[in-house]
Amino acid sequence: MEKKEFRVLIKHCFLMGKNTVEAKQWLDKHYGTSAPGKSTIIDWYADFKRGRTDTDDAHRSGRPNEAVVPEKIKQVHKLVLSDRKLKLDDIADIVKISKGSVFTILHDHLSMRKLCSKWVPRLLTVDQKQQRVDDSESCLAMFQKDRKDFLRRYVTMDETWIHHFTPESNRQSAEWTAAGESRPKRPKTQTSAGKVMASVFWDAHGILFIDYLEKGGRINSEYYMALLTRLKAEIVENRPHMAKKKIIFHQDNAPCHKSMATMVKLNELGFQLLPHPPYSPDLAPSDYFLFAELKKMLAGKKFRSDEEVIAETDAYFEGQPKSFYKTGIERLERRWTDCIALKGTYIDE
Repeated sequence: MEKKEFRVLIKHCFLMGKNTVEAKQWLDKHYGTSAPGKSTIIDWYADFKRGRTDTDDAHRSGRPNEAVVPEKIKQVHKLVLSDRKLKLDDIADIVKISKGSVFTILHDHLSMRKLCSKWVPRLLTVDQKQQRVDDSESCLAMFQKDRKDFLRRYVTMDETWIHHFTPESNRQSAEWTAAGESRPKRPKTQTSAGKVMASVFWDAHGILFIDYLEKGGRINSEYYMALLTRLKAEIVENRPHMAKKKIIFHQDNAPCHKSMATMVKLNELGFQLLPHPPYSPDLAPSDYFLFAELKKMLAGKKFRSDEEVIAETDAYFEGQPKSFYKTGIERLERRWTDCIALKGTYIDE
């Protein structure tokens, strides 16, 4: 029991006419070693005899806080708004108060905290944010009009470098440590120079195909159009349910994807191009889902050749259930919705 609850019981004993000895015996009988001591009971009996009725802690005036006053709070707030990178020591020197007082003002009175800047692909302009909203509204309307049909016809692609060695992230390298143990250490490592470019075409049913390009190879419109031709053939062979359907094709805005020749090719193939706003990896399933999961799997592994990297990547994708791919694409609905609600700013992960 808490101290205040025992005080209520002491007051109960006092009002029942028990003396301090009887009160002590009663409390010991029912609460054992957790019961309050004899001196505590005597002190509270004395207070009650003097007319005290409450059981709260007495107010302690203490030393008045001369630093945390409205004037200083306003001054600190003005300084931080003018330069959000100011350190506590710098603010304390300017305002002429202690570092602890500055901390109290910032955290308790201004509800502010210092956070590291979040990496984003680009600082978006007003027009770019509006484009993200417009495209998200268009795509969301298409998705919600016939969800099942959308998922049957949707195909997406993107490219990514797969390195012979990718270091573990800070989270992946974390280890459980007991009290008193030193913090785990790891050497600083960098992504390997050896790498291969993977162009991955996939849908809600799985991987359609992956084309690997060795380091030094060039991705241009001619190369990309050849991949689109292959995509059409793969769909005919492996997705018979889409033979008479118009493919909803989703790609980013890489130069080879948006060239005039590529646009003509997409039209020839009968693909319906889904709008995708510039600088928006958070709205591309390959970026926010497929490649992110792949890189987690590869982190910390070392390969001696492109062939080993390719074999590991193929095995990883082949081992995923069909629901894995469907889940990644279904998340588009929430991401388009969030983008609209955030008025075009990047979606927090």
